[in-house]
Parts: sequence; C-alpha cells; structure tokens
Amino acid sequence: MKKTSLNNAERAARPAKHDAADAPPAQQIAAAQQAVRAALREHKLAGNSIAVWRDGKVVMVPPEQIEA
Repeated sequence: MKKTSLNNAERAARPAKHDAADAPPAQQIAAAQQAVRAALREHKLAGNSIAVWRDGKVVMVPPEQIEA
C-alpha cells in the first residue's frame, strides 16, 4: 500500500526545504554539479549508458566508461 502523507514525527525529522533561487550563485552551481555526479553514479551502478554531446554529435557512453 502506498503511503501518501507523513505523520507529525516524520515531518519534524525531515530537513526544511529551501528555495534554490534564494541561494548564492556559487552554491547553486555546486548543488547542480553534485546532482549531476549523483545521476552519473546511479546510471553507472545500474548499468545504463548515457548520451553526451561530442563534436556536434550525440554519442552513447557505456556505463563502464562513465566517469563518476
């Protein structure tokens, strides 16, 4: 059964969400870089290729070549 709402204890235990637009640009960039690294790691661990743009073409990178 899918749980759709949090109880009060679960809400209190979660960190407060902040609007990323309020953060300084350097912090926004760092957060974006961290998110990209996490996504690359997940693709690599799952054995999924990624698509990248190289020399004006889309190239598929196999998981064993993903640098994460």
